[in-house]
Amino acid sequence: MALYVVQLRFDPADTDRRLEVRPAHREYLTELKEAGKLVTAGPFPDQTGALLIYDVADEAELRDILAKDPYTPADVYELATLSEWQPLFPIS
Repeated sequence: MALYVVQLRFDPADTDRRLEVRPAHREYLTELKEAGKLVTAGPFPDQTGALLIYDVADEAELRDILAKDPYTPADVYELATLSEWQPLFPIS
C-alpha cells in the first residue's frame, strides 16, 4: 500500500454546481474511509479547494477511485496535485 496526497482546486464560478454534488461526493468519501482507502479529507477554510490523503495499492487504483468520485463527472474541480507521499511520522 502507498499513501497519496491529492489537492483539488475549486473554481468559484462552479460553486453552486459543486454544492449540489457535494452530498454524493461526501457519501462516496465516507465509503472510501470505511473501506480503508481514505485516510483523511477536507476543504480549505476559504473553499478554494481540498486536500485528501489516500492509502491505495498504486496510482492506478487512486485514479480509478478519483474517476468514480461524483465530483469528477460534474467537472467541479481541477486536480492541482497528485503525489505519492512518505510521511515522516506515522499516521495513526
